[in-house]
Amino acid sequence: MKVYPKIIEKSIEEYKRDVFLRNFHREASKVETEGYGVWPRIREVIELCRKLNLKRIGLAFCIGLSSEAQKLCEILESWGLEVYSVCCKCGSIDKTEIGLKEEEKRKPRIHEAICNPVAQAMLLNAAKTEINLIFGLCVGHDSIFIRYSKAPVICLVAKDRTTGHNPLVAIYAYHYFSKRLMP
Repeated sequence: MKVYPKIIEKSIEEYKRDVFLRNFHREASKVETEGYGVWPRIREVIELCRKLNLKRIGLAFCIGLSSEAQKLCEILESWGLEVYSVCCKCGSIDKTEIGLKEEEKRKPRIHEAICNPVAQAMLLNAAKTEINLIFGLCVGHDSIFIRYSKAPVICLVAKDRTTGHNPLVAIYAYHYFSKRLMP
């Protein structure tokens, strides 16, 4: 703040200038106030959608979390939300199509579909979703999805196969994970 005070001033101007940003942030702050330490993140997302009157929810999910994604859809729909979901492997494009060599695949010489976050975002854009949820996309694929999504994006699940999709466990149990974290 002391090094770049003009940036802080400019950020405040953005909240004043951009009605969508101001409303989105205000309602998110209300959700924080009401549900802090009480609601799980899923409920916070639901409440944010309700406050912003968002109905069309996009769900970009990992194929490895298909059953969890199905349960999430049931929960969201029970609140009256319209859910449009798309799996990471949509399009079934082989990894060699994006430049991977056969020996770089997990299972060489077998069709191995890429995760396709570009298609996931484009399909949800076509469905005109009002907000999109990331549900366990791979590291990097989540960034690509965010880049291509027209709707605001919330990360609901950060994929971490080693920690049961709870990346902070590696910090909480640093004594256990330190050999896998440090050079």
